[in-house]
Amino acid sequence: MDIPVNIVTWLIALFPILLLLVLMIKFQLGAIRAAPIALACSIIFAFITFRADALFILMQIFKGIWNSLSVLMVIFPAIFIYEIGKKAGTEKAIIREMTKLCPNKLLQILIIGAVFPSFLQGITGFGVPVAVGAPLLIGIGIKPIWAVIVPLLGQAWGGTFGTLAVAWDALIAQTQSGLNNEQILKTAFFAGIFIWIFNFICYTAICWFYGKWKGLRKGLPAIIIISAIQGGGQLLAGQINQTLACFLPSCISMMALILLGKTGLYNTVWEIKNSQMVISSGKNDGKEYVKEKMSIHQAFLPYYFLTVLTMVILLIKPLKDRLNSVKVGFSFPEMVTGYGFVDKAVGKYSPIAPFTHAGIFLLLSALVGLFYYRKKGFMTKADQIDVIKGTLKRTLRTGLVIVEFIVMSRVMSGTGQTMVLAYGISSVLKKFYILLSPFIGMLGSFMTSSTMSSNILFGEFQLITAKLLQLNPSPILAAQTAGASIGNMISPGSIVLGATTAGVTGS
Repeated sequence: MDIPVNIVTWLIALFPILLLLVLMIKFQLGAIRAAPIALACSIIFAFITFRADALFILMQIFKGIWNSLSVLMVIFPAIFIYEIGKKAGTEKAIIREMTKLCPNKLLQILIIGAVFPSFLQGITGFGVPVAVGAPLLIGIGIKPIWAVIVPLLGQAWGGTFGTLAVAWDALIAQTQSGLNNEQILKTAFFAGIFIWIFNFICYTAICWFYGKWKGLRKGLPAIIIISAIQGGGQLLAGQINQTLACFLPSCISMMALILLGKTGLYNTVWEIKNSQMVISSGKNDGKEYVKEKMSIHQAFLPYYFLTVLTMVILLIKPLKDRLNSVKVGFSFPEMVTGYGFVDKAVGKYSPIAPFTHAGIFLLLSALVGLFYYRKKGFMTKADQIDVIKGTLKRTLRTGLVIVEFIVMSRVMSGTGQTMVLAYGISSVLKKFYILLSPFIGMLGSFMTSSTMSSNILFGEFQLITAKLLQLNPSPILAAQTAGASIGNMISPGSIVLGATTAGVTGS
């Protein structure tokens, strides 16, 4: 790479990201208006400063649109399954049963807003946990902003090994030529340690936000149990089977917390008056839903189907291999910028395996739910039409923002802007780079809303940098993927998705 790495090019590469932050935070400009401005900025700099011609930039835009399709394939069915549940009354059933099982308000928040989204993260990921968790929390009286924040905190620990370890597989695919089996297991071990620490911090933060010291004291037993199962379980499972390292602990933690709600610690009504999270204490306690006919198992039917379908297809290797053999992708020629930054030719760029894609599993589960709820009388024909309209409206608005973010990421990465950012930082910090390595991962997922995408963008770079600086690559790569998991929690894309289902889009 002949791109000059100096303070000028570094600041220019950083500017689109800073502009995005300033527009959204300082000027409160919604993502749908801020994203195209930042995108245009990155394209202009790619052309003027980083010497990429129009055809080169156009190819990066096409790649970004193609990359975003994989995410959109999840967003549509995720919103679809949410809209179906909303019309059928699944939220009411879940809230009713959870409030009966767990009269403690803090435990309700932890189960509905954090542990259940963790379960969804283990299976699907791609924003589904936030999209589903936010409206459920609103249903028990949580303010919309906190209804988005709590699931973001609760599911973040599953970013690496969630979605049946798709982000972990991406990291290993990018770096396996430079790692042996022992180093791969060490990377999984370090990643498990880092994520466990973050897991404990996130659950502690939720309790603190709910009721400061009083909330923390009340929630501490639950925090210890959840973190031991999720963080410790993932650490252990990561040394045995990375595919199930998040899914199994998330399932066990959900069952454990429901059982905890039956103990003397949490089996009585308890809540903090005037909590900043709650709209009005005691207003939404589930009593208004007692007469609903839907059972908790009927409410969870689409997720039961989703779990079985995912396990059957992805864990039966011959079936998975057969379905995974069908892949769709486009070829791109090799492109070179004026600085000699090469974007290599690919025969099938970022291929999508439609029959093993999380979006297909979600769509089938949504259709099963739609058919079942219609048959049982929980929905009418008019409700089905409303579901489709609501899904299209939310998907179009959210999808546009996601496309813009991912295209911006692709333009910056493909033209060398992202690499200039990383090289500039590492050349200044030298061996202290290890302290910054998680922030590189965070940058990637902040921009793309995907731990997997961050690992693809920066996995090989982190490995090369570690070897150049003669650092142990395992903790560096672990910091990359753990940082990416954290970054996904604060990415505009994830926040937009949560805000959409919480009904506060644009805020």
